[in-house]
Amino acid sequence: MSSDTNPNPQIETPEISKKAAKKEAAKLEKLRKKQESAAAAATAATAELSISDPLVGNYGDLELQSDSVTGRKWTEVKSLSPELKDAEVLIGGRVHAVRAVSKKMGFLVVRDGGRTVQCVVTVKPDLVSEQMVRFSNSLSRESIVDVVGVVSVPNEPLKGTTQQVEIQVRKLYCVSRAAPVLPINIEDAARSDIEIEEALKEGKQLVKVLQDTRLNYRVLDIRTPANQAIFRLQSEINFKFMDILRSMGFVGIHTPKLMGGTSEGGAAVFRLNYKGLPACLAQSPQLHKQMSISGDFMRVYEIGPVFRAEDSFTHRHLCEFTGLDAEMVIREHYSEVMDVVDELFVALFDHLNENLGEELEAVSRQYPFSPLKYLRKTLRLTFEEGVQMLKEAGTEVDPFGDFNTETEKKLGALVREKYDTDFYILHRYPLAVRPFYTMPCHDNNNYSNSFDVFIRGEEIISGAQRVHDPVLLEERAKACGILVDTITSYLDSFKYGAWRHGGFGVGLERVVMLFCNLNNIRKTSLFPRDPQRLAP
Repeated sequence: MSSDTNPNPQIETPEISKKAAKKEAAKLEKLRKKQESAAAAATAATAELSISDPLVGNYGDLELQSDSVTGRKWTEVKSLSPELKDAEVLIGGRVHAVRAVSKKMGFLVVRDGGRTVQCVVTVKPDLVSEQMVRFSNSLSRESIVDVVGVVSVPNEPLKGTTQQVEIQVRKLYCVSRAAPVLPINIEDAARSDIEIEEALKEGKQLVKVLQDTRLNYRVLDIRTPANQAIFRLQSEINFKFMDILRSMGFVGIHTPKLMGGTSEGGAAVFRLNYKGLPACLAQSPQLHKQMSISGDFMRVYEIGPVFRAEDSFTHRHLCEFTGLDAEMVIREHYSEVMDVVDELFVALFDHLNENLGEELEAVSRQYPFSPLKYLRKTLRLTFEEGVQMLKEAGTEVDPFGDFNTETEKKLGALVREKYDTDFYILHRYPLAVRPFYTMPCHDNNNYSNSFDVFIRGEEIISGAQRVHDPVLLEERAKACGILVDTITSYLDSFKYGAWRHGGFGVGLERVVMLFCNLNNIRKTSLFPRDPQRLAP
């Protein structure tokens, strides 16, 4: 994830005013009181249900502490199928919906891992009492329940659940009651903009949960099918990045996140006091992964937190994100690093498309997107070729400067039109816009042996050959305004014989965002941290 500090005015988030904060606090207090009142009423109603009911042992609220090991077999909701007809099963999940039909019948939809099943609570002699039906109907949505029942197959297809069976409830226990009044409803949070727009055309108004509200109540928001899928995709990318690089001979390392100096220069660091010494949180593992190469770990990778104190209020920047980093010995040419990027990401994209279709479909239902287009051999263009393509399309740019977000997107559109790909590499960047440790080009010192990689017109990877000569490295550090005495151990590591080497860094959240063509990186950060958010 690059350090582009120019805010996009179209996506800026205004500072929260004292008046707005006071209004939000009053809203939360009103919600709290409403929840407390509803919870008290529910508790009283539950206590009343069990009076004079001989079947009271078949339902109710479970004790807070676990008190026994029963050895019972649990069935996951996703495993419930017509083949289990007439079998008794034990399931656990959240109350997704409650529908009271009468005193003698009610329906619960139970959700587990994104799958849902309809549970029917009907009065039956010696099994289900009217009080049990009332107990079922009193459960608040998102409460956690255990259900024992018999699998049945309805005559007509079920529209409101993923599983095409029903559970005829025999026993029903509440493990944990959710607040009767929720700040956001899961069905509202799971709704797509298309659904909302279509409803408006029909004269209906559906609730739209805004981004800040989602993040304020993130624990509820991440229960939606799309969010469950997003973070399963993220988990799989994390795993495959590691798995593929390991198959290429890379060794996993863990570098310090407390630094005595800055890894890339500039003021965009979180500074802190380290036992009386000035320190900061690492902007990247850059210096230490290079030092590891000097220590003869010929190929290394790291997955870990990265901290950037930038005041960037854009759709693609965070103050803390997960970095996927790699560094390797170069035998002859920096194209070897681009070869690894090519092989790694083509294999990664193939894996997602071939093995995570269900998750991609779940994301697409709420946030529709077209599948990523990529070539079997990733397209490579030089920076100068990119400048020429833009010039021919009527966009003039500084040939020795960096591209801004708008220019990157224009070039991405031109590349897609000409080469039919959303994924490509742009290399030989101007030296002036790269970090001090970047190796200049052998034939033109205005350019460097560096590259960026783009998905859908936005940068996701920065990489380069590094300077391994200690004299040149120190000269470059001073020229870029780095305080040399803060990186002496780094500089010294190149004085004992250093390999030619290079590497790259990737922002995990940005990869997920762009692969699924989402409009905001906060959607792919579990609990995002930006210039205005430090909670939840």
